[in-house]
Amino acid sequence: MKEEINNWWKQAQHDLKASEYNYEGNMLDTASFLAQQAVEKALKSFYIQEKKVLKKTHSISSLAKDLNLPTQLLIKISELEPIYQKTRYPDITNKIPAEEFEKSDVEEFINTAQEVIEWIEKKLSL
Repeated sequence: MKEEINNWWKQAQHDLKASEYNYEGNMLDTASFLAQQAVEKALKSFYIQEKKVLKKTHSISSLAKDLNLPTQLLIKISELEPIYQKTRYPDITNKIPAEEFEKSDVEEFINTAQEVIEWIEKKLSL
């Protein structure tokens, strides 16, 4: 189980770095998606540690609530929640995902991912 926790954790860290890289390259939809993925994978890592099972869901809000994250993080995570779909499906909004995101919004998504990862890192037993 420790290996599975570690694998999810390492991928979360990689996704955060990839998000930052895509942000710098102005690939904002990809940066947004990867920020959401970093949060999802970090939460799953912590979930496995705490609940001894992987919860197969893309709902980062659900994972965060189940893990009793602080209210301030729950709010930020809920704002990141719809990014999974907005970055992948052109029928979610009136724009294609590549044209949907503003740099300032993506910066917030990355900041949220960093905050969640920092909070979880203090709780993980790796």
